[in-house]
Amino acid sequence: MKIDFQTWMVIFLALCGAIWLFDRLVLAPKRRGLAPQGEKGEDKEPLVVEYARTFFPIILAVLVLRAFIAEPFRIPSGSMMPTLLVGDFILVNKFDYGIRLPVIHKKVIAVGEPQRGDVVVFRYPKNPSMDYIKRIVGLPGDKVAYHDKQLTINGKPVPQEWMGRYTGPEHSLPSAGDTLHVEQLGDVKHDILLRSRQPTMDGEYQVPKGHYFVMGDNRDNSNDSRFWGFVPEQNLIGKAMIIWMNWDSVHDRVRWGRIGTTIK
Repeated sequence: MKIDFQTWMVIFLALCGAIWLFDRLVLAPKRRGLAPQGEKGEDKEPLVVEYARTFFPIILAVLVLRAFIAEPFRIPSGSMMPTLLVGDFILVNKFDYGIRLPVIHKKVIAVGEPQRGDVVVFRYPKNPSMDYIKRIVGLPGDKVAYHDKQLTINGKPVPQEWMGRYTGPEHSLPSAGDTLHVEQLGDVKHDILLRSRQPTMDGEYQVPKGHYFVMGDNRDNSNDSRFWGFVPEQNLIGKAMIIWMNWDSVHDRVRWGRIGTTIK
């Protein structure tokens, strides 16, 4: 079984806390008791206890930050182009969809609900040790259809405007020949890529209660709900907020213009 970063943080936090507590309750009194009668014992901590005491608050702060507030992720594929590029480093809001306990991911405080158009990070239903990022298209109870590159929700075609050939930062990669479109999902306007000559994965889907239908913005190059089904609510990690870094591995450089870009 793969142990994720958050689980390792909890393990190290518990270990440091246990060492520190055991020293205070058991070892420290014994060290003081070894001093000659009438003298105060020197309470010198062993090195391992000193490390545990030092790292405990640091690990606790990082765990609280990552588990309840925000967590960094790296974009490994082009499935969300042109919104997100390979090499983008993003921050994900862990608070908007509710407070969850670390490791077991149980929601303990409801804060808000995902909205149509949100870009979300979630644990892949077929393999929860893998994190995926897609855009929420269908909410619980929605009827979603996709035919001939046209998205329809509850019988209404989603507005889509053709913007011409895609000429973005990675247009020379497999996205060459893609066309850029602007799609309106509820209140959210966002860019998508379509490849006119590539067959579509068509179908109609009824989103069950407590689940979401997600798709990549790179519609003809995305492994999403059209292929493997719905995302359970408990698999949601958070809402993508901002790009804080981008590394262009092809040219070994930072794409400075993408830093600070909000994700919508």
